[in-house]
Amino acid sequence: MAKKIESPCVSVCQLKGGLCTGCGRTEEEIRRWKSMKRPEKMKTVKRADERLKKIPPD
Repeated sequence: MAKKIESPCVSVCQLKGGLCTGCGRTEEEIRRWKSMKRPEKMKTVKRADERLKKIPPD
């Protein structure tokens, strides 16, 4: 069986413009995380990582 995809949540949980500045996921992705299948979770983690790279530091 494939390895479980862990949530990218880092317990910072601050939404700014519909995007969590802690993990990079959208509100919709956060809401749907538990019901997502493995391939969708993998894509979500990748997109979230790319988004975080574009967020300017405080």
